[in-house]
Amino acid sequence: MSSTEITRVRAWEALDSRGRPTVACRIDLDGGAHAVARVPSGASTGSHEVAELRDGGTRYEGAGVRNAVAAVIDHVGPAVIGLDAESTAQVDRAIAAVEQEREPGTVGANATLAVSLAAVIAAANAQDAPLARMLHPVGPLQLPMPMVNIVSGGAHAAGALDIQDVLVIPEGASTFAEAIEWVAMVRAAATRIALDRGFAEAALVADEGGLGLRLGSNVAALELVAEAVETSGLDLGTDVTIAIDAAATEFYADGAYTLARDGRILDAERLLAMYSDWVDRFPIRSIEDPLAEDDWDGWALATRELGGRIDLVGDDLFVTQADRLKRGVAEHSATAILVKVNQNGLVSRAGDVLRTARDAGFRTIVSARSGETEDSWVADLATGWAAGQLKVGSTHRSERTAKWNRVLELEATEESTLAHPWPRRSKEESA
Repeated sequence: MSSTEITRVRAWEALDSRGRPTVACRIDLDGGAHAVARVPSGASTGSHEVAELRDGGTRYEGAGVRNAVAAVIDHVGPAVIGLDAESTAQVDRAIAAVEQEREPGTVGANATLAVSLAAVIAAANAQDAPLARMLHPVGPLQLPMPMVNIVSGGAHAAGALDIQDVLVIPEGASTFAEAIEWVAMVRAAATRIALDRGFAEAALVADEGGLGLRLGSNVAALELVAEAVETSGLDLGTDVTIAIDAAATEFYADGAYTLARDGRILDAERLLAMYSDWVDRFPIRSIEDPLAEDDWDGWALATRELGGRIDLVGDDLFVTQADRLKRGVAEHSATAILVKVNQNGLVSRAGDVLRTARDAGFRTIVSARSGETEDSWVADLATGWAAGQLKVGSTHRSERTAKWNRVLELEATEESTLAHPWPRRSKEESA
């Protein structure tokens, strides 16, 4: 019997950062190693991502996951007993077979991912190695460039803005520690500026730790973040650039994009003109989901018009699914991908999607979800997969800092280098 053979699988309901239940799973290996994994859940979800299983009824306002826990105990867990946890592909194939054999809607991606994650983490624990190092056993680890939330809107902040997030990328930093120090300075400066202007809610935090401010317009969030960068003594455009998560599916209906904060209803062409104006005015590095998840014509237009200037990141567009990524590559829709493991339901499958995107010339970003847990495995996956960036929220809330702290730990304890996904720019070039 192998020391990494799976001998026991247990599961239970745990709570995520929004106080909603999620699936937790513990896997024990023959050699004594074990691991616990808890599954995140999104607030702004793409309709094409794999579905999690919720109970309905009155418990937790219908959000209970007892049925998903039962699926682990009764079906998914028994399918992996006796398998070698170090063979992630084999474990995930066994889980996928359960998905295919059971009636649709009876297992859930929260059940499959809990087992898939627990198995791969247990295998790393058996090696007494970081998961990132198990995934990347030779050479320096590539630490992802952080993409950090400063101002939140959309589903992350009760619609305070139409767009979902305005973030910063400390791309001029030389180390991950310096990068986190810089963005913490920007987050603190943004809070001070907002409080000075009478936004009492700046003392609070949104789902992902950003500032949920009811600003007068969407562009006001960009102006605030730009001011916060400069107030921090950092150079806007070289030290720090700006990223936007538009999450446009959330404000799209019947062929039109409604920006309630701005009092505007736009078609795709005029929405892209607005983005183009923002790119002219601010050092924007990327826009995530600038158009709705099924507006393929709009995405192709966006890639033609803006793809040479900024990264166009597909999240709801691709939902970490190979078939949608393949279509995006063929139709020249987007230039980068956001990978969320729970959108897929299996660790190995999600990693395959990331590698396929990278092979197609896309930049890659690994992301957490708005409903997170204290687990830090997403930081190890991003590092082990050599993703260019990591997006987990802001520098506030412990379920967010757990991920940043994990990368800081990897930097301090492993041979590593910080990813710089784009050519470095001088101050003259960014002016």
